[in-house]
Amino acid sequence: MQSRTDPGDGRDADPETVARIVCLRLLAAAPRTKAQLAAALGRRNVPEEAIRAVLDRFADVGLIDDDAYARAWVGSRHRGRGLAGRALRHELRTRGVEADVIDAAVAELDPATEQETARSLVRRRLRQLDGVPREVATRRLAGLLARKGYPAGMAHDVVREELAGRDRSRSE
Repeated sequence: MQSRTDPGDGRDADPETVARIVCLRLLAAAPRTKAQLAAALGRRNVPEEAIRAVLDRFADVGLIDDDAYARAWVGSRHRGRGLAGRALRHELRTRGVEADVIDAAVAELDPATEQETARSLVRRRLRQLDGVPREVATRRLAGLLARKGYPAGMAHDVVREELAGRDRSRSE
């Protein structure tokens, strides 16, 4: 039976070697935060000193970069899923990214771009709500934006404006 710290090749390995192998395997599959890697190493019973040494070395050589991870995450999830700053902050916090790194990454989100993304989400969903009473459409669209992390004021303004545009186009 292999030990918990054995990298899987059948020979005894020192904890730092195990930590390096585990981290490299995880990073080969997908980018990870320092906290995610530390948690994975902890589950493998790698000693804390070895975790710290390997993660610090990986950060020094650029294999782990929580700043770059957070910026890429914000850009990708905003474009791909339409998530707003609040939802992005939550997702990054759950991945163990530090608050100041999160703040810097989310600050790069342009408020005008965020509002246009909200508008785009509403327009897309509005097509599916044709024939639905205005009050119901308002509630559903506001709920959509709330789940995506948009502030209530912005969500209300965008929904009101887009519904008004729909009503104008119907009356023409």
